[in-house]
This record gives sequence, structure tokens and C-alpha cells, in this order.
Amino acid sequence: MKRLKDVVDEARREGRAVGHFNVATLDMLRGVAQAAAGLNLPVIIGVSEGERAAMGVRQIAALIKSLREETGQEIYLNADHTTSLDSAKAAVDAGFDAVLADGSALALDDNVAYTRQVVAYSKSKNPDILVEGEMGLIGRGSQVLSEVPAEVATAELTTPEAASEFSLATGVDLLAPAVGNLHGVLANRPNPNLDIERVRAISATVNLPLVLHGGSGTSDEDVTAAIKAGCAIVHVSTELRLAWRDALRRSLADNPDEAAPYKLLKPALQAVEKVTAAKLKLFNNIDK
Repeated sequence: MKRLKDVVDEARREGRAVGHFNVATLDMLRGVAQAAAGLNLPVIIGVSEGERAAMGVRQIAALIKSLREETGQEIYLNADHTTSLDSAKAAVDAGFDAVLADGSALALDDNVAYTRQVVAYSKSKNPDILVEGEMGLIGRGSQVLSEVPAEVATAELTTPEAASEFSLATGVDLLAPAVGNLHGVLANRPNPNLDIERVRAISATVNLPLVLHGGSGTSDEDVTAAIKAGCAIVHVSTELRLAWRDALRRSLADNPDEAAPYKLLKPALQAVEKVTAAKLKLFNNIDK
């Protein structure tokens, strides 16, 4: 199987992006994996600290390993939004392929120091692991929002100069900048437009694959433009959660006498698979 670095670099050269999808249950994982397998595309499974607590750090790593061995699928695992060194170490030691050292809520100097620690530990254990750094506030959590949080609306976007300094000081492999993106989706209107020229300028300055967080709720046009400007990985979480929740809600309502979880959860799995497939086609320039 290819190294994740090679998969990401290839996507970047070809003007595509690798899809990154967060999961919190086995049926969500299966839905994402089935969508990627059906399109014969690599995929990254993301698990945040909360999702890792729900599924188990070693357990999700074992599930990914078993999928690879059983199917030969290019499926990779990322420790998403990791906010402590101990949490990063646990993911690295479990065999994750990537880790996001998320110090975006810290002062810049503290973010640099924390990210450097994660890079040093990760590379000492596995030189092929990818470490991502994050700059700028784009919100917390994957949820439906009534409005853009005030701290996000007033936060400074990442500049090419700051991105360059950060990447050189930390030694990260990937960079997630704040370019107008937002975690979560707005309830009554599309998410804010991305600053595509800023993406392009940061990409040219740091010469690293960029990661676009907040892929849910962002217009297809903006996502496509961001990929062409240098975003080689796109994160999706909230849209999967909403698809899963809504399908499960309908399943429970339509089958009030059913007690078998795997039967009730089947529509939720299928809903996740459908959203994932549509996003993967978008990220990889595949006609719908």
C-alpha cells in the first residue's frame, strides 16, 4: 500500500484532494469505507479526541488495519484535532498514519512549541507519519450553528508570511490555515465564502499540501477552487453526522417494533455512504 504522503502528494500534483471523513461508530466507518471502495479511491478516516474516546484509540486502529488486510483498500487513519501531547502519543503508538497537532487555540509561540513536540515524537516513532499543524480559529466541533461564532468572525485569517514561519519552525508535513472556513454548518444560509487567493498565496509560500477544514456547508464551487489553489485534503464531518442522525431518526420512526440495532442502523450507514461518495466525486473531479 502507498504511503499516505505519496497519496497526498499525487493528489496535489493532479489538482485533486484526498477526502477526510470523521467517524464515531462502526457503521459510519463502514459507510465511508464502502463509498471509497466503490469509487476505487484512497480515503482518510478522521477521529477527533472525542471520537477516539468513543471508539477506543487502539480499537479504531485495529479496525483500519483489518480493513486494509481484508480488502487491500487504501484507507488511512488520522488523529484529528489533537490538543495534548499525551493524546498525540497514544495515537502514534497505536499506529495512526497521521496526527493533527491542534494548537490553534493557543498563543502563536505556544502553538509552535506544542506542534514541534508532536512532530519530534511522531517522527521518532514512525518517519512516515504525517503531522499537520493548524493556524487560526475556525470554530470548535461539528454542529449546526445559528451564526458564525464571534471569536471566529473577528479572528485574523492566516497570512502567507505567518504560515511560512510556522511551517519552518515546526517541521510539519501538512498545514491547515484559516482562510474563511468554518467548522460546522450554518442553519439558514451557506457557510462564508473562502478566500481562494489567500489559499493560493499560502500554498505558493509554504510549498506544503494544505488541508481544508470545514468542508461541510462550503459550496462545491469554493471547495473545487480551494483544491485547485493547493488544498490536497478536505475534511468533512458535520454533513456525515447530520445524514447519519436524520436517517436513524427516520428508521426508528418507520420501524417502531424493531429492536435489532444492525437493522435500524442500516439506513444510517447508507446515508453516510451516499454523502461520502458525492464528496469524493467532487474532490476528485469525477462527473456526478
